[in-house]
Amino acid sequence: MLLKSATALLTLATAVLGHMEITYPCPRYSSKCATRPALPPGQSFDYNLNVPAGSNGNINSPICHHNTPWPQANEVWTAGETVSVQFQSGGATHSGGHCEFSVSYDGGQTFVVLYQRLRYCFFTSAPSQGGTDSVRTYTFNLPANLPGAPRVTFLWSWVNAVGNREFYSNCGDIAIKGAAGSYTGKKVTIANYGAGYPVIPEFLGNYETGISYYTNGTQVTVSGPGFSGGTTTTSAAPTSTSSAPPITTTSAHPTTTTSAAPTSSTTSGGGSCTSGTYQCSPDKSGYQYCSGGVWGSSQLCAAGTICYQSGTSVYCSWP
Repeated sequence: MLLKSATALLTLATAVLGHMEITYPCPRYSSKCATRPALPPGQSFDYNLNVPAGSNGNINSPICHHNTPWPQANEVWTAGETVSVQFQSGGATHSGGHCEFSVSYDGGQTFVVLYQRLRYCFFTSAPSQGGTDSVRTYTFNLPANLPGAPRVTFLWSWVNAVGNREFYSNCGDIAIKGAAGSYTGKKVTIANYGAGYPVIPEFLGNYETGISYYTNGTQVTVSGPGFSGGTTTTSAAPTSTSSAPPITTTSAHPTTTTSAAPTSSTTSGGGSCTSGTYQCSPDKSGYQYCSGGVWGSSQLCAAGTICYQSGTSVYCSWP
C-alpha cells in the first residue's frame, strides 16, 4: 500500500510539474501570459500547452496546438532588434536537447529558423560538466533584413534529450516592422512527430544525437509585404489547418541570403495603386501589395485557401 501511495504521489507530482512552454511571446490560448489578446470566438484557454505535440511517433496535436491564431498580433517586433523569448519557471527539461526559434509568413505552412540552442537547451552548459538547469530566457537578434508583415507566426520547438521521444512546440502571433522583401534560411526541423518524420533517439549522454538534422537543413525563403505599424487584426496570411510543415532533410546549409521585394508582374487598374494597400489577384489564388504606387508580384495563399478582400486589406481562408 505504501509503495502504491508513493507511486501515485510521484505520478501526481510529474503531472503538476509538466514540461515546458513559452510565456513570451504569448502562445495561443495561454492563460499564463502577462499580456494577451482576447480569445478567438468560441475558444477557451488551454492549460496543457506544455505537453508534447508529438510523442513516440504519434501526433498529439497540430504543431501550434491550435490552428486558429489570436485575433490580433500580441507583440510588435522590429527587424534588426534584440528580442527575448521567455519560458515558464520550473518545468521538466529532460536534460536539455535541441531548441529552435522560427517564424512563418504564410500562416504556419513554412517556418524559417532565426535562432538555435542546440544540445543543452535550458542548461547553462553540458549537464555532465556541471551545467545547471536554469536558463528560462533566450535573447537573440532578429536579422536586419527580415521582412516586415502585420501578422507573423512565431514558433518555438524542442526535441528533448532524455525520456520518451517527443516534440514540443508553442506558437505566438506577432507583427514585425520592416521593409517588404524576402529572407532565406534553414527550414525548421520537425522530428518525433508521426509517420514521415525522422525519429531522433534518446541521447544517452551523446549530445551530438540528431544534430545533422539541425546543421544540414533544407533552405526555405519567406516573404513579407512590409509593415511600419498600425493595425494587426487583418492578415494576408492564411489560418493554417496543416498539422505540420514538411519534413526537414539533410541537404547542404548555404549562407543566409536576402532578396529585394518582388517587382510588379501582375497589375490592376493600369498599374497604379495607393501604397500600403492590398488586393486579391484576379483568380483569388493569392494577393498583391502596393509599394511605391505599383502592385507587386502575387503572393500565393496556402494550398486549398483563396483570397478575400476586406477594404484595403486581404486575408486567405477556406472557400
